[in-house]
Amino acid sequence: MYKNILKTIVLLSSLQAIAQENPNDVSENYFTVNDTVKKLKEVVVTAKNNPSKSSVNRAGIKEKDLPQAVQVIGAEIIQQQQSIRLSDVVKNANGVYVGSARGGAQESFWSRGYDMSANNMFKNGFRFNSGSIPEVSSLEKVEILKGSAALLYGNVAPGGIMNMVTKTPNFKTGGEFTMQAGSYNFYKPSADVYGAFNNSIAFRFNGSYENSESFRDYVTKERYYVNPSLLFKVSDKTEITLQADYLSDDWTPDFGTGSIIADVPRNAYLGAKWSNGNTKQATASILVNHEFNKNWKLNFNSSFQDYDRESIGTERIQPNTDGSGDWNRPYGRNKAVEQILANQISLQGNFKTGKIKHQLFTGIDTEISYADAYTFRFFNPAVLDGNGDPVTVTTYGNPVNIFDPALYDATYDGPIMPSEVTRIVKTETTRFGVYAQDLISFSDKFKALLGIRYSYQEAKPETHDKVNNTITEEKIRNDRAFSPKVGLIYQPTKSITLFSSYSNSFTPNTGIDINNEALEPSIIDQIEAGIKNEFWKGKLTTNVTLYQIVNSNLVQTAEFDANGNINTNPNLKALSGETTSKGIELDITYKPIDDFNIMAGYSYNDMRYTETTGLTGSFIEGDRLVRTPQHTANLSFFYTVPTGMFKNVSVGAIGNYIGDRFGGWNNQVDPTRPNGIWDREIPVNGYTTIDVSLGYNWKKFTLLCKLSNITNELNYTLHENYSVNPIAPRQILTSLRYKF
Repeated sequence: MYKNILKTIVLLSSLQAIAQENPNDVSENYFTVNDTVKKLKEVVVTAKNNPSKSSVNRAGIKEKDLPQAVQVIGAEIIQQQQSIRLSDVVKNANGVYVGSARGGAQESFWSRGYDMSANNMFKNGFRFNSGSIPEVSSLEKVEILKGSAALLYGNVAPGGIMNMVTKTPNFKTGGEFTMQAGSYNFYKPSADVYGAFNNSIAFRFNGSYENSESFRDYVTKERYYVNPSLLFKVSDKTEITLQADYLSDDWTPDFGTGSIIADVPRNAYLGAKWSNGNTKQATASILVNHEFNKNWKLNFNSSFQDYDRESIGTERIQPNTDGSGDWNRPYGRNKAVEQILANQISLQGNFKTGKIKHQLFTGIDTEISYADAYTFRFFNPAVLDGNGDPVTVTTYGNPVNIFDPALYDATYDGPIMPSEVTRIVKTETTRFGVYAQDLISFSDKFKALLGIRYSYQEAKPETHDKVNNTITEEKIRNDRAFSPKVGLIYQPTKSITLFSSYSNSFTPNTGIDINNEALEPSIIDQIEAGIKNEFWKGKLTTNVTLYQIVNSNLVQTAEFDANGNINTNPNLKALSGETTSKGIELDITYKPIDDFNIMAGYSYNDMRYTETTGLTGSFIEGDRLVRTPQHTANLSFFYTVPTGMFKNVSVGAIGNYIGDRFGGWNNQVDPTRPNGIWDREIPVNGYTTIDVSLGYNWKKFTLLCKLSNITNELNYTLHENYSVNPIAPRQILTSLRYKF
């Protein structure tokens, strides 16, 4: 209807211009100036973002032409669902789930059985140190590229990457102020203001402050975040975007029930009251986009990131081997610092060779990071050894019976022992990559995506022994490899796409083994196939994807250190053997009208050890990996009543299902046991959470109320074998937004 009205308006304008210029030449079949024309009501035409494109594929390829699955969760969904954490956002992405809260410092995410939190988290296209909890209020969208992303992003793990895109300036004037308040003394004001200084310079500012307690006793959080940005329109063909942000986050280290699921109250905090942590993270970037013409574009991006996280307190509580409730709480102090400087330059072009169309994307990226990992020890000044020096302390107080709150509560206010740095491992890592890919359209129906990348990575670790005042240069590690990718696309109609792809990549494994040696890289083969459908002019889209990922050597956090003690250093890793991950994913998006949307998804994943040494201590072939649920699903809707008595009333809900999985550690070969294994896996039942929301729009105000986990479901997030944390109980959150 709107198209017909627009055509009529254009025709009337053209004929009126003709009549004014040549009043005597207008035939009787045309309208003239003096004709009576019924006045039309105002027609508002709005341009919407093209949903078939996402920045995560970098090359500007339409989603239907990409031989892998992409999911985009936009700002509208984020606001409607009142998302506070990134974990709230990914409830909309099938197959992506929260691994754990990692002691309250960060959220770890998994996809297709692989951890995304090491190298697979990006912000505005740059690798992001995921040791913090990102600020959600500044996000324009969250993009998830499933499957292999090594061709464009370098040394990333299989399973997919997550790219957070922040809000950027435009030449409109406006903004909004939001106040959120909820259960457990949660308060969060935020602001988003944008406008233009002139026709060439636009600005935007995002900022927020959060102060909250928790359903966990003695656990608090205070954080503030600022995100200014500028857009310079140098010419019609060149734009420069400057962005910066800064996050300060004070949080309470909370390792939940420790390394197992203990039958204690959901609110029971098992750490020391004086435990505390702080994360500071700052980024700055410049993005230059230049169009030579409509077919060729050049992009240059540069980013700097500074990250500093430190915490002190009691680590995850350790059960005694006698099976009693008397558990130890070891001291822990952790500090990690990293600076990352990254650059990208890329060229995108469209051209033809005969009748064959090409969409070329090629470029170079570099990255230098300086990472420092600190090791501490604690002392008891009241107890001296034979040399008169304070004795090293490894546990806090007397054993604590976690099943008797009257006993362990009294030990919360124990002494804060002095500590000192004993070792700093400094690692300088240089990454370099050059790549080229070409989307070749042989016809409207047959296309192929061909690409190759050369990657080089060099790691220079050195150990600074603060006790003996020595510096040891460790073995320099060089890794290099070619990463090819081949994708085939068949589109029998404009609304149906069938695709298949193969990629090979390698992942240089960060960290060291228990002997302080660098880890060998993992070689990964991945195949993927699927079908994408669009119905009713894109109002309904469905994607089905099948995949298989074979990893030559999966890396995991080491269980024990070189002395046989429980490992608390996340930088200490171990290679565990070949794994195979295979599964199927289904995405459905339906938006019949502007005020109503539905998102749904289902994922099946089966990840197992397929080749191990079989020696004592090795994992068992055929065993399913811990922490990986076989089934996940999501369903959400949001509807705003457009007319009638309930006009501007909105209602929504989201359901999220995480299937059965194992906690603990995978079983290992042990010939001394009758069944040949250690029984170390902890079965964890699946669970479903449901959030519902109700809202009302009045002029420039929007009020939204959300009741989360309405069934008060009790379950747990599982870290890579430790920090078992209960999920939040039923809570209420209210948001009042003023938009101007």
